[in-house]
Amino acid sequence: MSDGTFLRYVALGDSQTEGVGDGDDIAGLRGWADRLAELLARDEPDALYANLAVRGRLAGQVRAEQLAPALALRPDLATVVAGVNDLLRPGFDPEATAGHLEAMFAALTGQGARVATLTFPDVGRLIPAARPLGSRVRHLNELIREAARRHGVTVAEAAQHPVVTDPRMWSVDRLHASPLGHERIAAAVAHALDLPGSDDSWSRPLPPPPHPPLTGLRAVGAEVRWAGAFLGPWLGRRLRGRSSGDGRRAKRPELSPVTAIPGRSLPVEDGRR
Repeated sequence: MSDGTFLRYVALGDSQTEGVGDGDDIAGLRGWADRLAELLARDEPDALYANLAVRGRLAGQVRAEQLAPALALRPDLATVVAGVNDLLRPGFDPEATAGHLEAMFAALTGQGARVATLTFPDVGRLIPAARPLGSRVRHLNELIREAARRHGVTVAEAAQHPVVTDPRMWSVDRLHASPLGHERIAAAVAHALDLPGSDDSWSRPLPPPPHPPLTGLRAVGAEVRWAGAFLGPWLGRRLRGRSSGDGRRAKRPELSPVTAIPGRSLPVEDGRR
């Protein structure tokens, strides 16, 4: 809707949109899309929200599994965020990945929905071992921008602000946003959509951390522990052809009132880790 009021919001994507890193599978995942829905409902209490995202999905899988159900829900707002799982794989094809995103942009805008997406931060700033992937991230971001321009899609330019790679914005696995990170992503998308009450405060740096960053052997030890806890299991799943999303379904496959979001009382971290 042109006045910035949306009544039917549908989110498509992978683990970030599902909300991994913000809550858990017992109390409920919240995540940036849930938080964005709450911002929509602040001004329009009758807003409805569905979240079709499933962790581990590649862009092509999001298109194959989520686009048709999303179109059937006839949203007036849709968010499409996918591609990180693609660029982490050895056979990454940026044009193919962006092509899947563009197909979703085209179908949703063609049906009359306002569509929003994100650019991605450089994962090498968070994971030293992933620094060679920086060129992949930049290439995919540019392809996303080009596809978005062709279809009138709103882009929240998260990649351009240093705060997005502040470690406090990320959970301990460094692949999923923390509650604070999810809150800022929601605010970034709200600002890009020019929702009432939104501004650019999401892009401002966090206060100085209470403790200095680890250095020397302590930093090396932290990297070793991270690799054992997160990188090893991720590589193991890749070698076995498995995904963290195997057997999972969308958490909100149908439009329902925003007040029905589980875990809405989950606290937001205040910048401390």
